[in-house]
Amino acid sequence: MNIVHLTASTFHGGPERQMLGLARGMRDLATSTFLSFSENGRCRSFLGAVRQQGFDSVALRHDTPSLRASVREITGQLQRLGATVLLCHGYKANVLGRMAARRAGIPVVAVSRGWTGESFRVRMYERLDRFHLRFMDHVVAVSGAQGEKVRRTGVKPDRITVIPNAIDPDRFVDVDPRYRARIERFFRTPKTRIIGAAGRLSPEKGFEILISAAARVLDVHPDCGFVLFGHGPCKESLQHQISLFGLAGSIVLGGFRNDLDRFIPHFDLFVQSSYTEGLPNVILEACAASVPVVATDVGGTAEIIEDGVSGFLVPAGDSETLAARMLEALECEDTLREIGFQGRERVLESFSFPSQVSGYLELFERILPAEVPAPMEPSNQGGEVKSVSG
Repeated sequence: MNIVHLTASTFHGGPERQMLGLARGMRDLATSTFLSFSENGRCRSFLGAVRQQGFDSVALRHDTPSLRASVREITGQLQRLGATVLLCHGYKANVLGRMAARRAGIPVVAVSRGWTGESFRVRMYERLDRFHLRFMDHVVAVSGAQGEKVRRTGVKPDRITVIPNAIDPDRFVDVDPRYRARIERFFRTPKTRIIGAAGRLSPEKGFEILISAAARVLDVHPDCGFVLFGHGPCKESLQHQISLFGLAGSIVLGGFRNDLDRFIPHFDLFVQSSYTEGLPNVILEACAASVPVVATDVGGTAEIIEDGVSGFLVPAGDSETLAARMLEALECEDTLREIGFQGRERVLESFSFPSQVSGYLELFERILPAEVPAPMEPSNQGGEVKSVSG
């Protein structure tokens, strides 16, 4: 079985780690190849990581608005590779990949991770994406909540399967103590506890709410520090907000880091303030590292976090409640340790790559022609949105 992934990667982030994790998990069962639109050369970071892990990759020469040339090129690659199925990641891959897969005569599957609506341009692209999902052979949603959103776009329920994002918990077994020292160096004065956050600095992530909540926490615990990792269009406005609060020494924008997973285990608490999510990889990472999480109850976050057991959930856009739950979490070290432990147990139980691989194998058995040989697991067909998890 030859699986081809089509994406428009601009850096090696959460979705890219999911693609590679799936490919590694299926290494003995299928050949995986990655095609990416060039994105002005920014695809090199991810495709370099693909090659380092032993998979073939291709930087496509054509892109929109050269629609016909792009579809011809993707079709040619699918035929050259003898592709069995095309997995599309993102709106551009969905639109062009669907047409190319039809020409190549193979099934096409969209992987739907969520929509941000961060700008008018992005909203238009996402509207186009939602329209094209109806014509895919199948759509994989990364959470039950995202699966419901996909259903509301008009995709038939029997063409939707929920296969959650996954995490390799072994990444967080050997913790490098030097990274705690690196976090502490972000601050001019020592901090007894450091609270972390990470994500693209864009409107849908709600970091302005987090900064407002952090100001309230710092009124009570001035010895705490906050580090927000990421880059994006809201960087200047967030830095201005921090300065207005007079908290430049306590809230730090740490920039984008390729080694974020080395920092995460050293946070005393991790916070997510998003307005929208599919199934947030960074929450899976924090839980896998046994770091207690306070997160907004959006998208599939509640499918990871059970409030008060494996983390804390708050309404989106509510800085007062976010601050209150952070303060509650900080009050008791024993509670924090137990919640961190329960978060890791939740990830081990339900968000492993072997479970994700099983979900995709089941799906491929349902949608691939019978003559395609592959070691498939028994399928469970039905008329409702199907969920595959640990």
